[in-house]
Amino acid sequence: MHRLKTVLFVITLILLSVQASGAASPVLPAPGRIAFVSQRNGNPHIYLLNTDGSIARLTKDRLWNESPAWSPDSKRIVFDADDGKAFSLYTMNADGTNQVRITNSTASDLQPTWSPDGKRIAFVCINEHNNELCLINADGANLVRLTKTATNESTPAWSPDGTRIVYTSDVNGLDDIFVMDIDGKNIKQLTTGGSRDFAPTWSPDGKRIAFVSNRARNREIYVMNSDGSNVQRLTRDAAEDTSPTWSPDGQWVAFVSNREKIRSIYIIRSDGSDVARITTGIADDTMPAWEPQR
Repeated sequence: MHRLKTVLFVITLILLSVQASGAASPVLPAPGRIAFVSQRNGNPHIYLLNTDGSIARLTKDRLWNESPAWSPDSKRIVFDADDGKAFSLYTMNADGTNQVRITNSTASDLQPTWSPDGKRIAFVCINEHNNELCLINADGANLVRLTKTATNESTPAWSPDGTRIVYTSDVNGLDDIFVMDIDGKNIKQLTTGGSRDFAPTWSPDGKRIAFVSNRARNREIYVMNSDGSNVQRLTRDAAEDTSPTWSPDGQWVAFVSNREKIRSIYIIRSDGSDVARITTGIADDTMPAWEPQR
């Protein structure tokens, strides 16, 4: 019966698919749009997968655009972009208009994530030695460095209540997942072992964290409680599964997989059932960011 339900679910998605940007994409089974990065028109640009399956291109200039993240009111998107010298952070309206540069580092600023109150943005700030985590106001003012280590930190994500940031660090040699208060204090390690655990993201209710791990040799999507307990594997495929992002209702996780040779965006229920591909084409689609509940 479970297998029959899964087959019917996938068939339903296919029947509901529509043509957009030269490729069919199914109607999303959960609320909220998905911003993502694609090379379907050459260099990486940011696109929007609407709930009806249509796809809109948001960025059209600069050499490289990536790492989209939504503002909590869904009106703006922050992302990083390369102007040929370094990556800087930009914000834009959700339709791609009114693009504003908010950092101008001589190195690079990457992987931004918007605070739940919309006032601040955490991101990776690269210096001449390593990658650190930094914090700025949403308008680019008041830069604060959160970490001060000799190692590399990356992939920050805010807790839904805005009090903590979960992130990846290689302080112990391999990537593990840590959490800290928003002032950079009270650091706690959530994952341990001889594997790489990275790219954490909070569930909307703050109770669980999805992340990527190679503990099964290839990269798969896992979930755990927000204190690091009760680790469960979601995906089971010989391909590489990365970049998890939660649906706003917490019932689904979108992720990137190369199980069809190129990298595309897939969805899976948060219990590991009903996997379906939601972008198609001949170019890589990566870095999905599911819109928060409006």
